[in-house]
Amino acid sequence: MKLSEDEIERRLAELPGWQREEQFIRKRFGFASFPEAVAFVNRVAEIAERRNHHPFISIDYKYVTLRFTTWHAGGLTSEDFDEAKEIEGLYTSREAT
Repeated sequence: MKLSEDEIERRLAELPGWQREEQFIRKRFGFASFPEAVAFVNRVAEIAERRNHHPFISIDYKYVTLRFTTWHAGGLTSEDFDEAKEIEGLYTSREAT
């Protein structure tokens, strides 16, 4: 189910660095090297396959940009924010190691 504007703003506030872009949420992640960026994308792909919810992914050398929306709902849903939160945890845990 498509989220209300208030719910979108509340959920977005819980995701550091994520921004709203029309019907999408997006974030650009930085890495030390191109292979590290690609490894992150591979982990994102595993999460997306498990959840059956796939982001738009752009790799620009040492940067990865992810964008989420839920097409069948016509906008943002809890699926987008839940997956973004899981990916945020993946990125954060990578920094801690």
